[in-house]
This record gives sequence, C-alpha cells and structure tokens, in this order.
Amino acid sequence: MASLTTFSDEARIALDTLAGRAAGLVSPSLRLGVTGLSRAGKTVFITAFIHNLIHGGRLPLFEAQKSGRLSRAYLEQQPDDAVPRFQYEDHIAALVESRIWPESTRAISELRLTVEFESASAWNRLLSRGRLSFDIVDYPGEWLLDLPLLGKSYDEFSAEALELATLPGRADLSADWRALTGETDPDGAADEMIARKLFEAFSAYLKACKADHRALSTLPPGRFLMPGDLEGSPALTFAPLRPGGKRRANSLHAMMERRFEAYKTHVIRPFFREHIARLDRQILLVDAMQAMNAGPEAVADLERSLTEILSCFRPGRGNLLTGLVARRIDRILIAATKADHIHHESHDRLQAIVRRLADRAIARADFSGASVEVQAMAAVRATREGTVRQGKETLPVIIGTPMAGETIAGDVFDGETETAVFPGDLPEKPGLLFQERSTPETPIRFVRFRPPKLERTAEGVTLSLPHIRLDRALQFLIGDHLA
Repeated sequence: MASLTTFSDEARIALDTLAGRAAGLVSPSLRLGVTGLSRAGKTVFITAFIHNLIHGGRLPLFEAQKSGRLSRAYLEQQPDDAVPRFQYEDHIAALVESRIWPESTRAISELRLTVEFESASAWNRLLSRGRLSFDIVDYPGEWLLDLPLLGKSYDEFSAEALELATLPGRADLSADWRALTGETDPDGAADEMIARKLFEAFSAYLKACKADHRALSTLPPGRFLMPGDLEGSPALTFAPLRPGGKRRANSLHAMMERRFEAYKTHVIRPFFREHIARLDRQILLVDAMQAMNAGPEAVADLERSLTEILSCFRPGRGNLLTGLVARRIDRILIAATKADHIHHESHDRLQAIVRRLADRAIARADFSGASVEVQAMAAVRATREGTVRQGKETLPVIIGTPMAGETIAGDVFDGETETAVFPGDLPEKPGLLFQERSTPETPIRFVRFRPPKLERTAEGVTLSLPHIRLDRALQFLIGDHLA
C-alpha cells in the first residue's frame, strides 16, 4: 500500500500516529475497523458487540468475561469530533424494541467503548490500571474498493471498467452506458451536460449490478453508490471513456481525467490517511449467502472484491520504534455473516467457502506478521434450530419469523408468523460454486428473518441479544489486550 501514498501522505500519517501514541500513554486505546459490502451486517455487528459487553451477554469463549475479569464496559465521547457518531442507542432500540434491522451503513461513523478489567497477569496488574478504550470505526466496504484507484491512471481505470462491463453477468446491465460511451467522442469539447449523462448512465449500471438478483460486488468508484455529503459535486461527476492516444487540453477526456484525479486527491487519499492508516485491528464481514443465491458470477465477483479489499490494508506487526510513527493491522478477521440462516451442520461448509474466497487475496497480499482468521458467525441470531419429519426422513430446519413480504413456496409472510424453513445444504466442495451453471444439490432457500424476540428470565430480566460465535470473534479481535 506504500506505493499508493505520496511522501506527504506518509509524513502526515506519521505525525498523526505519533500524536495518537502520545495520547495513548494517558488513555490507552485500540482502533477497530469494521467493514463489509452492503447488507453484510456491519451495523448489526457493532451494535451486538457493544450490547453484549455492556450488558454482560453470553460469551463463553470470550476469556476475559468467562473468567470474571471484566469490571464494566461503558460508552464515552469519541476522540474524533469531526467524525459522525455511531448511533448505538437508535440501532439497539430498532433491534430490541421494534424488532427491525437498523439502517445500513451509508457513511463513516465512530464510537468509543471503554472496558475496565483486571489483568490475568500479576505483573500487568502492577503496571497497568486495567482500562482500555476501543474506538470502533464503521465504514462502507464500497469506499474501501476505491483505494486501488490511487495506483491507476484515468485510462487504466476506464479500460478496466469497460472490460468488467462486458462480462456475462454485467453486459445486459451496462448496455445503455456502453452505447452512450461508444457514441461519445472523448476528444470532443468538454461539455457539462454530456459529462452528467455519462455519469448518470454509469451510476445506473453500477446500481443495477448491486441489486439483490445480481449481487455483484466490484463496483468502483464506491462514492457513486454511497456519495455521502459529496453528492452532486464535480469530483463525483465523471465516468470512464474509451482509452485512446494523446488528448487535447480542453477535451471531454481531459475534463473527465481531471475530475478522476480530483476524486483521488480530495476523496480517496483523505479517507485512507485519516481512517484506514490509523487502524490496529480489522473485521471484514462477508455476505456469501446472497452471492451464492445469485450464482457463480456473483461468487466470482465477490472473490474479486475481497482480493481488492484485503490488498488495501496495512497488515503486519510493528516494533517499538516503527510503531511510534506507523500503525499496522496485526489481526484481520474475515467473518461469513448470517450463519443463522443455515443449520449448524452447514457452518463448517460456509466457513470453508469464505476461506476459499479469501485464499487468493491472502496469498497475494503481504500478511507477514499479521494473523488472519476466517469464521462463520451471526452477530444477532434471528433463528433457532429444530427438526421436522417428512415421511420417514427427519430434516434439520431453522425456525424464525420471516420479514413481511418474504415468500416460501408461494406463501407470502406478514412479518408476524413464525415458521420452520429447510434451508438446504451448502456444497461440500467450495469450488463447485465457481463453476458456470452449477448449483448445490439442494438449493439454499435464503429467507430474511426479523430480529428475535428477546427471552426473559423467571425474574423478568431481559437477556442479551443471542448470537453465533460473536464471543469467538471478540476473543480473536480484542482478547489479547484484555489478558
């Protein structure tokens, strides 16, 4: 990633890191990045993370809580006043009181959770007061897919975009934009209305690729899908053009190229410098279920996205001196979400599928000194398991309340009725998912469920949000800092 930053970027990163380390001497903190592509469950993960720590959730594999060494966990004011706050209170109310899923991540946000604990080491108890803050940084994975653009010219970006647009899963969706591009003379006069039409056609194609039935993932520039406060700005009003030879100074190509470079300078570089380069730990949430439902092309595209995303991090373990001026992400968790949508007998297969998706990225990126783990999880478990008899056969099922409008075998659900669903089995060999015209022997029935109704004890105490392997995720991401 160093080749994608300028000398001034590195200098500012070093100064920011040094200032952060100095502040950490007084108030120790760990910055945890949470990302994933749309609908992977970033907001739900952060909300469940906070809720279970504050309310002492059931986390048997989270050693600090299991051993009774956590005194308390509470929210504090975040250190970055210019970054929007992650609205935990609104999100937990949606999950617990309204039983609806909170709104998806649309921009970057942050929250500080402070934990007071007793170290398991007598020596550490003498040296430290046992207080650590976790600065949780929530950001869209679509924005992360922009970082590779820093190392590309406008013509390289255009050539790659046009090549992707002709792939079988995209060709029909990109037809209007490609036709408009074919009719446009890159060497013609710079015209704001032509630029706007090209941008709108290109953005419409990207949005169509993102729809559920296609579920494609590699869709840069990310701000075209999630513009945030930049919507309508010239830095976002550009599109790829046919690469060619030398262009004249006042041409449409020159204007598009200038805006592409402005996008890199004013959008991508600050995002990397101010957020990604400051992370200590990272969780990448992956909704492989949706890609599997959409078919082999979506699965292959998800693999492409993961390769791009993982290449953007700064992994490794710094020493005492280098750590003063440069942060490195020393632990990365790749989590296959929505494990509650399949029976536990298929969890190992889901984990193997995501491992297969990430293998090429892990092999290509330099992860020396960094620990990478893959697991299947559900930060909030919306279903429970059971069995039903069908003739002489006993089938494993999941039981939950499908969201209003969901259909199973022609039945449309009202959002109030609980039902049992046989989700099918994931393929035993992950490679089958990448083969054209291949489907699992028993198709997966992906149904969206409402959040669960929380259980109450005999004394009337509401229990914490149920989950699948959230405790294992916490142990990997932060457990060593609470030892």
